[in-house]
Amino acid sequence: MTGHLPSRPIANGSTPVRRVIACLSVLSATAALLSGCGSSEDAATPRSSRSGSESSSVTGTITVFAAASLQDAFTSLGEKFEAEHPGSKVVFNFGPSSGLATQIGQGAPADVFASASTKTMDQVVTGGDAADPKAFAANTMEIAVPPDNPAGVKEVADLARKGVKLALCQADVPCGVTAAKVFLNARITVMPVTEEIDVRAVLSKVTLGEVDAGLVYVTDVRAAGGSVQGIEIPDDVNASTTYPIAALTASKNQATAQAFVDYVLSTDGAAALTAAGFSKP
Repeated sequence: MTGHLPSRPIANGSTPVRRVIACLSVLSATAALLSGCGSSEDAATPRSSRSGSESSSVTGTITVFAAASLQDAFTSLGEKFEAEHPGSKVVFNFGPSSGLATQIGQGAPADVFASASTKTMDQVVTGGDAADPKAFAANTMEIAVPPDNPAGVKEVADLARKGVKLALCQADVPCGVTAAKVFLNARITVMPVTEEIDVRAVLSKVTLGEVDAGLVYVTDVRAAGGSVQGIEIPDDVNASTTYPIAALTASKNQATAQAFVDYVLSTDGAAALTAAGFSKP
């Protein structure tokens, strides 16, 4: 007698076959389970994909028409915006709000308008070039004189003194309109030797020593650093202006234009504006 066990025949429905089938069933169930897990992950993917898609849509170049007094703050904000949105580029056109509004009305290519007054923004909205503007900052006036203050200007009333060479913004420019309110509050009449196209032009006259004083915004005095000396105006005499911003209806890059508007209105935007000397609207 040999020492090995006799072999057993394998038939349909025998134990080994059942084991194979059972194993296949387990593998199928496992595959289905894994597939289900994969589906769960895929279900989450579209949300992140949509987010990435929205982010990727904020790209390309936009042109922002902005009041001259926003030059320093907006230049900084533009750089931060570009850093947060790779592939985007912000080109600025700074100038008098009234002039920028006129250009927009005449069809100048622009994507965003940031004005130094609600009046000039209203002009753009009425013309159908913007809708639903939002106020994002306010600014008040301050006297700027050369560092050595040759005329000895100490207060608003001194601007009406004979012999004091004064520079102002043109009457239809927001800084000119706001300056007129200051003089009305102070009950004085002034005779400027020059009326400039925007507030930065007035500031330039002061820094170059071509005038004894200029009426500019608080933010302009801060931006000038030691190039000028600022003389504060009492609250009961001073006047302010509100800055609204809006994406333009004719923009060919609405996603990026609106994203920039939202950035200006964000907490980061407000912090940058406050650091530049602007106040809340």
